[in-house]
Amino acid sequence: MDKAQFWQLIEASKNKKSDCQKQAAKLEKLLDKLSADEILGFENIFTSLLSESYRWDLWAVAYIVNGGCSDDGFEYFRYWLIAQGQTYFEAAIQNPERAADAARFEEAECEEIRYATCEPYQSKTGTPIDEVSDGLNYPAEPMGQPWNEEDLEALFPRLWKKFE
Repeated sequence: MDKAQFWQLIEASKNKKSDCQKQAAKLEKLLDKLSADEILGFENIFTSLLSESYRWDLWAVAYIVNGGCSDDGFEYFRYWLIAQGQTYFEAAIQNPERAADAARFEEAECEEIRYATCEPYQSKTGTPIDEVSDGLNYPAEPMGQPWNEEDLEALFPRLWKKFE
C-alpha cells in the first residue's frame, strides 16, 4: 500500500452527503477486498497522517469550528480531515484555515472512519490490527506554537467570525 492507493480508497469511500458513518462503512467494504498486508499498510499510512496533523494550529481551527475541542475531539477532527481526501488534507497542512473549508459548526468530526480497518483485518488474520500496526508515536506536545483560548480570535479572525 502506498499513499496514492491510500488516497484512492479514501476518495472511493466518499459520498455526496459527507456522511461519516456511510463513508466509514463503504471504506470498510473496500478494505475487506484487500489482503491483510494491504489493510495493514492502509492503517500505517492513516496513523502517519494523524501524526503529521498533530499540530497546534490545526487544533486551534478544530477548536473554533467545533465550539471547543478536547484531546479526543482533536483526534476525531483529524480523522474527519483525512476523510475529506488528499487535496483537502494537504491544503489544510499547508494553510490550517483551509481545514475549515468544508466544515459546518460542530460537525467536523469522524470517529467511525478510524475503525474501518479493524474488522477486515481481524477477519483475515484473527488478530486485532492494533496489535500489529506501527501505532502512533506522538511527541509530548503538538507541533508548533501553543495557544490560549483567548488568542484564537486574533490568530484566525476570519474563522472566528464565521464560526462564533
